Amino acid sequence: MAMFVLVVDTSIMNVSISAVVRDIGTTVSGVQTAIALEALVSAAFILIGSKIGDLFGRKRAYLLGLGGYLVGAVAMTLATGLTLIVVCWAVIGGLGAALLLPSMQSLIHGNFPGAARKRVYALVGAAASIAAAVGPLLGGFITTYLSWRVAFGLEAVVILVVLSGAGLVQDAPYLGDRAVDPLGAVLSVIGMGGIVLGVLVWQEGGESVAALIVLGLGALLGLARWLVVRHRRGRPTLIDPDLFRAPLFRLGVTGQMLQQIALGGAMIALPIFLQMVLGYDAMLAGLSIAPLSLCMFATALLAGRRAGQRRPAVVILAGFALLTVGVAALLPVVPRATSGWWLALPLAVAGCGLGLLVSQLNNYTLSPVSQERVSEAAGVNSATGSFGLSLGLALTGAVMLASLAVGFTARTDASDVLPPDDKAQIARALEDDAQVMSDAQLQELLADEPPDVAAEVQRINTEVRPLALQVALLVPLVSGVAGALVALRMRRRPDPQPNDAAESVLGG
Repeated sequence: MAMFVLVVDTSIMNVSISAVVRDIGTTVSGVQTAIALEALVSAAFILIGSKIGDLFGRKRAYLLGLGGYLVGAVAMTLATGLTLIVVCWAVIGGLGAALLLPSMQSLIHGNFPGAARKRVYALVGAAASIAAAVGPLLGGFITTYLSWRVAFGLEAVVILVVLSGAGLVQDAPYLGDRAVDPLGAVLSVIGMGGIVLGVLVWQEGGESVAALIVLGLGALLGLARWLVVRHRRGRPTLIDPDLFRAPLFRLGVTGQMLQQIALGGAMIALPIFLQMVLGYDAMLAGLSIAPLSLCMFATALLAGRRAGQRRPAVVILAGFALLTVGVAALLPVVPRATSGWWLALPLAVAGCGLGLLVSQLNNYTLSPVSQERVSEAAGVNSATGSFGLSLGLALTGAVMLASLAVGFTARTDASDVLPPDDKAQIARALEDDAQVMSDAQLQELLADEPPDVAAEVQRINTEVRPLALQVALLVPLVSGVAGALVALRMRRRPDPQPNDAAESVLGG
């Protein structure tokens, strides 16, 4: 139930963007920032969250993580402005995820032996897959026919049910080295946080974008150097740098990051297109995205059952190839799409590709890792995936909004219909307001304008929005191509050997 809530939480937010924007009087970019920030905080602090569970108790960290999600769900239920959403849902909820994910894994690993452990991890994995499949539909239905506040209120109720069963959870004591690496922890937060924060600042039109990104890159390079030097001296490190000596692990975490960048990009761009361009409510947006999530779920199950019949690298290559083909097929479809049905086939193809990747990448990544290091390696794997997701969300959203701004300005300046003195004002209005409303709502807003001006503004809006989505979809497209190149390198490597430790982390 905890894993189900964790996955559904973001799905509800994605399909409810337009409703949240309308009800609390904010902007699409503001909600996008909150979504990306939640993933960013989770990625930046997940390694620290794992260590907190080791030092202060895995069960305590698990309960605190659930508490963070409860605060976020209650805040969304009561929110009247963006500040509460950013602080409580994005930051506190992100910290909750950073505590919840590694502690959940450690509790299962410590409480269940052998085959039972595999079955429990399989149940947790199934819960995540089901949540990914039904989350957009469930969130869309409740948002459309009741309210997005009700959806988050029900999430809070489920979390309370999980917390009520806390007595059934036995703690799993940590028996390893309890020394800490404070500087490594700080560098990891600054590194991952600086890069994504720089993209978010760019999205909001702020300054010091380059400085933040350079700071993040510098911190990551400094972290790599610090870990190597400290490890050579025999001092405790945040993560063991020897993990990255295994080529399969390096290739696996790279593939994991690229997969999550592509998924995050698709899941932020498509709901905005469906709700703002096609005028869909949350229910129709969820139904339109369903081919992606349902095919991902079904393919992951099917590929998991047939694991071992094909080389993992071949399956991963096929996954990235299908993902790339599906996203590429969306590019010519988007300007012509008059309903969500136009997107169904490309999304199904991309979903099948993601399903293949989900079925193989984690096990491929952790297969070379020894039993005593598997929890640490899984934490790195989760952190890489969370970082990729947050980067995909932030970068795709920023590219889309930047493309809208450039397109609105260029077409407004080139118009022979709009009054010259009003062009700058109209371009700003389109940039600030048109991104948060459907075509029908924009038409109502222009009702008092001269017919030729209203028609020209509608034309500009109709031309620019699909083009902006096409440009934004280049982010998941490039990620898919890069992932295919990584998979080709995997094919040149020997297959990973079966590893009970890796399988137990992933549910087999």
